[in-house]
This record gives sequence, C-alpha cells and structure tokens, in this order.
Amino acid sequence: MKKTIFIMAGMALSVCFMTASAQETNTWDPKKNPTVDSINAKHRDKIIPPREAMTVNMIFPALGQYESSVNTDAPSVTISLDPTNKGVVWIEGLPQGRIKAMLRKSPSTYKIPAQKTEEGKDVAEGTLIFDKETNTLSIAIGKPYNAEDPGAAFLPAAVEEPVAAVKTTKSKSKAKVKVAEKPKPWMYAGTKIESATVKNQ
Repeated sequence: MKKTIFIMAGMALSVCFMTASAQETNTWDPKKNPTVDSINAKHRDKIIPPREAMTVNMIFPALGQYESSVNTDAPSVTISLDPTNKGVVWIEGLPQGRIKAMLRKSPSTYKIPAQKTEEGKDVAEGTLIFDKETNTLSIAIGKPYNAEDPGAAFLPAAVEEPVAAVKTTKSKSKAKVKVAEKPKPWMYAGTKIESATVKNQ
C-alpha cells in the first residue's frame, strides 16, 4: 500500500513538472523560427504587396462630371450611380432632362432606354460609352442600341435616297409619296473633370 502511495505521488509530481515546463516553452515566436526566416530570405523579392481596395469610381469609371466644348446645349454633364440599383446611372445636364442609362457591358457601356423624363419629354433610345484611355464620354440619343457593336451608334449614318413616286396599276398617274424624315440623332462628346480639379474649384 505504501508503495502504491509513493508511486502515485511520484506520478503526480512528474505531471506537475511536465506542465510547468510546457508552459515555459509555449512562448514560441514564429518570427524567430529559422525555417520561416530561410523561406522569407529566398522569396523576399517575390512577395507582392496587397492591392488597394477598389473604389466605386474604379468599378464604375463613367461616374463623374464632364465638360464639353462642342455641345453648347450641354456644357456640363454629371453621371451618378442609382442608390438602389448599381446597374443604373442617372445623367444630368442634358437638354432632354435627367435620364437614366442601364449598364450593358462592364465597365462603361450603357444603353439609354426610350423613356419619358420628369419634365414630360420623350427621349429616344441611345448609347452611352466612356473611354477610359482618352477620358471622354460619348452619348448618342436617337439611334437604337446595338448589342453586338455599341460603338456603331457614333459612326456617321449612311445616306438613304428617298423614293419620290410610286406607280399604281389602276390608274396611269403617279402618286407622290412623302417620306417621313427621321429626326437626326443628338450626339454629345465631353471630357471627364478629374476629381482633384473639382476639389480645387
């Protein structure tokens, strides 16, 4: 019985010493690990810093304010994001009024649907494209949006010759037919004002 008590006491003491020594060695610092140091030394030049967080203007580059020297009827145009739908932008400063455009090709190709403005003006279908490289905005209203080639809206229209007269089989006279002229599309070209310039004003 005495042997058993001594053995149990010895085991309890050894367990206490093991936990005390384990607590002392739990202060391991991974930065002082020789393996980590050797890996970092080999790949120190190849470590890429993390990217900066993308802003709303990086995701939607068409947002902002534009000035035009060509369009005297719209010298200053502003494009802002719809607060409820990120696929919709609002264009303000056009003679047609405040109109909306829907994102079709990310990041900066929008379809302007046929719509009625708050002022009651009818706006025909059109296209909005922002060119990030040249920092220019192009808007065409009055030409249908072409899903395959949205930039085609900004090409000059082909000249069509109207048909002046139509022959009828019942009478031998010629009937004149008036060809309804299509309204010319309204075009806009403007340059984006950098945000630093806007803050300085």
